[in-house]
Amino acid sequence: MLAFLQQKSISSDLAKQMIDKAVQKAEELGVKVNIAIVDQGGNLKVFFRMDGAPLLSIQIAQNKAYTAAAFGIPTHQWYDMIKDEPSLRIGIVHTEKLVVFGGGYPIYDGNDLAGGIGVSGGSEEEDRLCCEAALSLLETV
Repeated sequence: MLAFLQQKSISSDLAKQMIDKAVQKAEELGVKVNIAIVDQGGNLKVFFRMDGAPLLSIQIAQNKAYTAAAFGIPTHQWYDMIKDEPSLRIGIVHTEKLVVFGGGYPIYDGNDLAGGIGVSGGSEEEDRLCCEAALSLLETV
C-alpha cells in the first residue's frame, strides 16, 4: 500500500507577522537587517529588506533560513558540531547555501518542521535576537 507524508508549512500570514516582529526588534536595536522566511522545503516564502540594510546580507539571510530549515537546527549550532573535525570543517563550508554562524532558526509547529527564518545585517547577536523576537510569536499561536 502506498502512503503519503503530511508536512507542515508556515503560512504566509504567520510569516508576515514574524517579519514585522523581527523588524520591530531590529528597530529597537538600531540595526538595519534583511529577513527571510522559508517553508519546510527551504523555498523562499517571504523576504523583507529594511531601508539601508546591507546588500550582501540579502543572500546571507536567505541562506541562514535555508540552512535552518534544511537541518532543523539553529545555524549557530553548526560551528560546535564541526570545529573538532578538520576535514568536515574545511569541506562542508563549501556546501552551497550552508551557513555556520548565528542568525538562522528553524520554525517548528510542535515537533513538525514548518520552515526557517534567517536574519542578516547586524552583528551575530543582533541577528539572533531579531530571529528570537519573531519566534516568540509561536508561543502565542
